[in-house]
Amino acid sequence: MDIPIDFWKLAAGLSIFLYGMFLLEDSVRIMSGKAFRQMIRFYTNGRLRSIGSGALITAILQSSSAVSLMVLAFVGAGVMTMENGIGVMMGANIGTTLTAWIVAAFGFKIKISSMAFPFIACSGLIAIIINPSSKIYQASRLLIGFGFLLLGLDYMKTSVEAYTQYVDLTALAGYGIWLYLLFGILMTAIMQASAASIAIILTGLNSGLINFEIAAAMVIGANIGTTVTVLLGAVGGMPIKKRVGTSHLFFNVVTGVVAFISLGPLTHVVELFFDTSANAVMGLALFHSLFNLIGAVIFLPFIGYMSRVLLRVFPERKAVLTVYLNNTPTEVLDAATSSLRKETLHLFEECQFYALKTFGIDDKLVFDHTLPFQKNLGRRNTLRDFYENAKLLHGEIIEFYAKLLNAKLEEEEAKALERMIYASRNIMNSMKNVKGLRHDMEEFDSSENKHLNRQYRLFRRRLIGLYHSINSFFDMMGDHQEQYRILLRTVIHIEQQDAQFLSTVMELAAAKDIDEREISSLLMANRLFSQSCRLQVFALKDLLLRKEEIKEFDHAMEMKELLDEEHGR
Repeated sequence: MDIPIDFWKLAAGLSIFLYGMFLLEDSVRIMSGKAFRQMIRFYTNGRLRSIGSGALITAILQSSSAVSLMVLAFVGAGVMTMENGIGVMMGANIGTTLTAWIVAAFGFKIKISSMAFPFIACSGLIAIIINPSSKIYQASRLLIGFGFLLLGLDYMKTSVEAYTQYVDLTALAGYGIWLYLLFGILMTAIMQASAASIAIILTGLNSGLINFEIAAAMVIGANIGTTVTVLLGAVGGMPIKKRVGTSHLFFNVVTGVVAFISLGPLTHVVELFFDTSANAVMGLALFHSLFNLIGAVIFLPFIGYMSRVLLRVFPERKAVLTVYLNNTPTEVLDAATSSLRKETLHLFEECQFYALKTFGIDDKLVFDHTLPFQKNLGRRNTLRDFYENAKLLHGEIIEFYAKLLNAKLEEEEAKALERMIYASRNIMNSMKNVKGLRHDMEEFDSSENKHLNRQYRLFRRRLIGLYHSINSFFDMMGDHQEQYRILLRTVIHIEQQDAQFLSTVMELAAAKDIDEREISSLLMANRLFSQSCRLQVFALKDLLLRKEEIKEFDHAMEMKELLDEEHGR
């Protein structure tokens, strides 16, 4: 059976409308994303202000989902309270109704295509000419998006008008108005775009395909269906995401139920401002804003209570990152010092694991046991998650150290603790360097230049060699002099490899086997890598060598620096 051309016109109109919405949202986000984030952060202190800010920012961005993501980020970071986060989400529901006002005011009052084509034509030409990094380019994208929005609406409008003589949706009213409510929920849940649903409903209302009561029920349904996007993002996510998603669902469902029950009275209120028989689309836009505003008023006194309930339903399950510090009282100094040293060594092993995974090396080549992060957090954690967990563990080590400072410490005890903290900082700095290497390593590995591939493999061999030296260090536990010699040999080997690498890069550059950008990338990567290796060795020195060996080691490093300076002269 042939599909009517009007169906394709409707589908094309919907696609163009959605793409226009995307361009609008994306261009505004790029042009003033930081400003909006700052506004949310600084102007959401208090329930009324949070609702007002949420409404204003969503009205400008025209994307409640974008505001939702910012709310998730700020609440998760502790910058915004849960109560204010819920307030912003409620305000976002009010702000998103501006779409209905735009469509109602401009979409059906004028010949849409006469406005859409100039927007697309002029802005499209500007976008081709202007530098993509400029604000003018983003402004032209915004205007193109507005033009596409109008053009898509025009296509939907004319295609729906063609169906009005064949289809009568009002015939389904015999099954109850609730059927249209469900239709609105399903339509928005499937498309995951309430703006598109509202535009379709307004188009149907304008063309006479549906009456005002049916359109109002479908708009209520669209308001409920829009929660699916946030819920999908919350499923299986952090507790904070589940709280925000649930609050959004609860607010929209309760608001929808109240609006559906009060459909008659609300329609009468709308008729005080607009004649729904002559100007139904403006009346529907008012209805959409009105019931969301009523919902915000109803929920305003209960935001605090809702927040407390959600905190109980979705408690924060903090991952246990420490292995030794949790059950060690700081009052027993010897035990606390021993636990702090062991925990810092645990962080050191996690640093090694992170480096191995960054370089795509099987951890079994270095470790014969499962590390705590793998055991407690699972293997599905990404490298980014792993790094964040390491930062949290480092923070707990520093916090435990701060508690120990309150005790009456001997000078030697205080210095020993201080060396452990130096070690912990060096470990984290080493991880940070490895993190900075990730992009370069991926680039070297996938490069078409065989010399870059070879250097990538060389970095991997250097890392495995370092960790084999470190394993031999641990095999000599108790023999501090031999451990000192192993660490000193390891540092000398790191310096020799560093010098050899620089010499190789210079030879490749002279032979024109690598270009200027590749030279810079290799030198930067080598600097980060060598420094990361040094920091790990220095961490072991501060953690496990005795005071005498540490002095010898530091003296040897000072002599080496003097010799390097002399050689440089």
